Formats: sequence, structure tokens, C-alpha cells
Amino acid sequence: MMTKNADKKREQMMMFSMDDMVPQNHMLRLIDKAINWNFIYDLVEEKYCLDNGRPSMDPVMLIKIPFIQYLYGIKSMRQTIKEIEVNVAYRWFLGLDMLDPVPHFSTFGKNYTRRFKDTDLFEQIFSKILEDCMKYKLVNTDQIFVDATHIKACANSKKMRKRIAREQALWYEEELNKEIEKDRLAHGKRPLKKKDDNQPPTSGGAGGAGTAPLSEPEEIPEGVKTQKCSTSDPESGWFRKGEHKHVFAYAVETACDKHGWILGYTVHPGNEHDSRTFKTLYDKLNKLNPQMIVADAGYKTPAIAHRLLEDGIKPLFPYSCPKTKDGFLKKHEFAYDEYYDCYICPASQILTYSTTNRNGYKEYKSCGEKCAGCQYLSQCTESKDHVKLVTRHVWEEYMEAAEDIRHTIGNRQIYQLRKETIERIFGTAKEQHGFRYTQYTGKARMEMKAGLTFACMNLKKLAKILEKRGWNTAGFLAFLRKIKKELIISEKWCWA
Repeated sequence: MMTKNADKKREQMMMFSMDDMVPQNHMLRLIDKAINWNFIYDLVEEKYCLDNGRPSMDPVMLIKIPFIQYLYGIKSMRQTIKEIEVNVAYRWFLGLDMLDPVPHFSTFGKNYTRRFKDTDLFEQIFSKILEDCMKYKLVNTDQIFVDATHIKACANSKKMRKRIAREQALWYEEELNKEIEKDRLAHGKRPLKKKDDNQPPTSGGAGGAGTAPLSEPEEIPEGVKTQKCSTSDPESGWFRKGEHKHVFAYAVETACDKHGWILGYTVHPGNEHDSRTFKTLYDKLNKLNPQMIVADAGYKTPAIAHRLLEDGIKPLFPYSCPKTKDGFLKKHEFAYDEYYDCYICPASQILTYSTTNRNGYKEYKSCGEKCAGCQYLSQCTESKDHVKLVTRHVWEEYMEAAEDIRHTIGNRQIYQLRKETIERIFGTAKEQHGFRYTQYTGKARMEMKAGLTFACMNLKKLAKILEKRGWNTAGFLAFLRKIKKELIISEKWCWA
């Protein structure tokens, strides 16, 4: 039998409770049970006047609005407000009834500019949620997985200009220079002259990705190295990799544990290499006392291996293919003699120490006269004087130690967890939480987006786990009281 009363109840008046309109298993209800949002009042208290001005919007509701946007991957704040107007669950989460007016879409942007800009509020929110995850004993920081992903910036790739690029200072430069000077003195060499910092690198110098811009002059001198700069978002970087489309982007460096909990993040221009930006994230991770850091080949550098091993942390890097030309002898075919500090080639000829260059590599050279008649010459070198050059970094022993760690039984399986942890986080963030591109300009707003997005992902995961275990905030407090009681009893037993 066909029924034709679809429009019958449109104007019907009813009495109902907002709480009854939201299903018990709705994600926002689970999230509201998992965390007490009152901590936001303490974080923003100093941003509001206590006894002057008009009554403000509830800070908790103000933070929850972008939280809804990133949790459900809504494209813009304008669209988020439209969704809140018609979605009962969103209204319930914000504490609004069906007749309360929804804030204007520009409200959060104005509050951000006037109150939250140049603060670490959103990083504190991320840290507080992560702290709650740790209280439930869900996070394991023994093994930390590190990687970076690129987010397309809100910048037209055709609107750009050229600007002078200066070589960026390396975070390990001071320590490396001391090691170079020590090594040169040990070999009877003079210390290297210091660079002239006032001179920008020429087109043949070091630069490219990872360079810091200078102020733009009226005319760029000929032969000076330049880089592309967006006129829409100057803080973004020109990103190109393989077959990817060349765009302006930001790089978000992220760390997680083996269970997929996000432990930290940093935001950098898209043209900076992962190894150059690692120190900023590492300073945050070092507080968690990790035993091992797992990273891809982009982090496999002597400086990072040296830093981790010196701090008592095991670095786990993948295998890297030799970068030698096809048909030529690989570096591992030249044996290093540590006692005599020299290399021995496959033809049993000795490559003696020559010098230590400014990049921290010790150079070992062969005798051209002896190599001229060698049977391996065509596979060894193409130099006109038949001299073979082999380099060895001053921190090469740390790279060798990292290779030993890679060959340790069980570490191969640990490295394979990357696709189930950090790679899955990036995929989920981009597919479900709108992390593939940003509609904000500036690094500060990108940090806000990253912090709230990762906070959403951690909180969503926490809410699902607590619902599965049948826990909530009250249950967690009871759990803490039980642990405290057991500790007191055990302490009394130990003293007895």
C-alpha cells in the first residue's frame, strides 16, 4: 500500500529534549564523555578581561567549532556554520538548543586574530589530549615513528616572484665544525677559514630546498642563487618531488608510537628537507625518553645518527641503494683500515688521507700513476689523472652503528610497522579530516590546523577505546582512586 503523507508532520509542534535527539553511540557524544573540556578555561583565562567589556562567547564553544570542522573534514568555516545550523548533534555538542542563534562564520577568525594569534594555545590543547591518552596507559613511547607529509598551501602556483636565497644554518653546524677542526689538527692540517656570512651563495653554491630568504632588493645581481616565493603565502615553500605536481606547500613533520597515537608535530615550508627540520621535532620527542626512533631514508644522515646515538637512542633507518653509476665499483668494495686510516681498493692499492673538507668528509685519494695500468680502471674512475677519490664522514662510525641496528633480529619487522602507523595517520588525515590542503595562509594558521587535526584524531581514537571498555571520565577517576589505594596498601606492606 502506498503512503502519501511525507509532508504531513513538517509544521507539527513537539516537546523534546536535545539529549534524546543524539544517539548514544554518536561520535560527538563519545568524545564528550572521554574528555572534560573545562581545561580550556584555564588556558585562555589571561586572554579575557575579568571585570570589563561585553560578555564573550563561551571559549569552550569557540574551540569546539573548528574542532567539528577538522573532525568531519568540512572544507571551510563558512560551511561548518551552515552544518551546525541544521545538525542536532553539532548543536548538542556546542551546548546550543534548536532556537539558539549560531555564531557568525567570522567569529572564530576574529577571536584568533585578537586573542590566540602568536600563542601556543592549540599546541597546549593537543598536549592536554595526549596527556589524557597517556593517563589511560594507552601510549607506548619506546619506539617512535617519524615522517613528514606535504599539505598544499593556499597559494596560486602561477603567482610568484624570485628572491635571493641564503644558505640555511644547519642545526648541527657548530658541533660539526668542532669535529672537523679536531680531525684536521689530528692529521696535521690547518683549520679551515670561516665562511663570509655576508655573501649570498652563487648559482653554483649550496642552496635550493632548505634556504632562508632575504629581503627582496630592487634588482637581483647576476649569478646569485634565487628561489621561488609565493606572493599569496610567502611563508610556504615551492615543493616538487618526482611526478608530483609542482606547488607551494607546507611540510608537517609528525611522530607517533607503534599504536598510532600522535606524539608531536612541527610545521615548516615545503622546500625544507626533512633532515634539516628534524631537530625541532626531536627536541619535543626527547622529553618522552624513547628507546628507538624509526625514520625513512630522508633522515638517514650522519648528523641525525650521531645525535640519536649520543643521546642513547637507537636509530632505525632503511637500506639505501648505493648512488654510484651503473657498472662502477661501489663504495663498500673499498675496505677501510681503521688502524692506518686508509682505504684499500679491490686491486690492493692504498688510498691515503688527503684532507677533510668543509662538509665534514675526509677525502682519500689513490696514486694516479699506479691506477693508470689497473685492470679495474674503467670500473673505478673517469678522472683524467686516474686518481680515485673516496670520502668518509667524520661521523661515519655512527652510520655504521645504525647499519648494525638495522641488521639486528626483529628490527626489520619494527620498520615495517611504518605503513600501519605513521603512513596510516597521514592517509586518514588527508582522506577524512581535510588535511590534503589548507585554506589558511601563513605558518601560524597552518600550525593551528595541524594541532587541532591531530588532537581530533587522538581524541576520536581515545573515545572509541573508552567506549569499547565501558569507561568514561567518572570511571577513569574511579580507576585512579583504585590505583592510589593499591599503592598505599603496597607501601604499608613494604614498610611492615
